[in-house]
Formats: sequence, structure tokens, C-alpha cells
Amino acid sequence: MKIYVVSGLGADYKVLEKLVFPAQHKVVFIDWLVPEQDEDFGEYVKRMAEKVDDNEPFYLLGYSFGGIMVQEINRLKPALKTVILGSIKSDKEKSRLIKIGQLTRIPKYLPVGFFNMKTLETYAVFRKFFDPKNPKVLQYFRFTDPYYLKWSMQRITEWKFEHESNVVQILGDRDIVFPIKNSKPDYVIKGGTHLFPATRHKEVSQLLQIIFI
Repeated sequence: MKIYVVSGLGADYKVLEKLVFPAQHKVVFIDWLVPEQDEDFGEYVKRMAEKVDDNEPFYLLGYSFGGIMVQEINRLKPALKTVILGSIKSDKEKSRLIKIGQLTRIPKYLPVGFFNMKTLETYAVFRKFFDPKNPKVLQYFRFTDPYYLKWSMQRITEWKFEHESNVVQILGDRDIVFPIKNSKPDYVIKGGTHLFPATRHKEVSQLLQIIFI
């Protein structure tokens, strides 16, 4: 059976490269697409979902913003299970910061140039937001098209969703991006920051062996 995987906002698969998936399944990575100008989120999801073959049973797995994306894909092409790492399973679980962005619509009004990675690198808070003790945090963020980053931030703040029954949530208890206090995850990674798929990969891999039977 295939496991279709989507990584996080601006992140390539380096953050997930140490995960060990069950040997009996085939892992297929779905790369992020650059959104068309003013592309509707629903249309973007359809384009991402084209990579999923639903002629046979399959699983979905997403990290961070990828967790939001696989839940949207699951609406169009239902999976046997949808696993989300460091992500939220409904809009009710958004952090206070994201909710402020939703109310003020700040991401919409920020210029595209603000989302240039060279600009973001100058902000120490950017590193601390994901993992304050990881000096290599920026190495995980490789998909840095400014329009994609701005568009994605808007979609995260605007996202509304009701929890689907086949979604399995794994969260780190030190995640600042999606605080555990806002959720009731199925599994908790002790000491895990938002980068727990990389820093606690052995624990996550053990869970994947159980979940993807």
C-alpha cells in the first residue's frame, strides 16, 4: 500500500528523512506546487491531490502545513488513515498567534518581499519559533518561493475545518507553532518541539509501525 507524504510549509523532506516507515508500504512524496496568482485554496488542493492514485487503498501523512494539506486531500480522496505530525485537526486548535493573523489579516497585507528567506533569517524569533536549541533549523526550509510562502501563510490563518474520524494526530509537548494545550492528540512526543519528526525520529518511527499496519 502507498503512503503519500506532504512536508511542512517551505520545508523539503529533510525534516522527515530519518523516519522509518513500515517496510511493507511504499512511500510517495508529494512536492509543493507554486500557487497560481490568487489561486483559490480548493483549486490548489485539487492540483496537489492529482498525485494521489485512489484506485486502490492508501494512507496519507502530512507534517505541519502538510498536515492541513493531507486533510484537505482526504476530503477529495479518502484515505484509510490520515496521519498528521505537528499539525492541527481542526481550526479550533489554532494558536493565539494564528488567530490574531486571521482576525487582522496581516499575512494578506504584508508585501511578498517580506517572505524572502534572507529576510526571515535575520529574525532570531524565526529560529526560536520552531526549535530554540537547534542551530540548524533553517536547513529544513528549502522551498522558499516568496509568493508561495505568503500565499500559504494566508491559507493557514483562513483555514476552517472539522475533525475527520480517520485522522491520527501526533504532537510534541513543546511545540510552539501548534501548542498541545489547544489539542487532544492521539500520541504525544515528550520533549518534542515543532521539529520533532527530525529530533525524535526514533519515537515517531515506532508509532508509524503501529499506525500503518
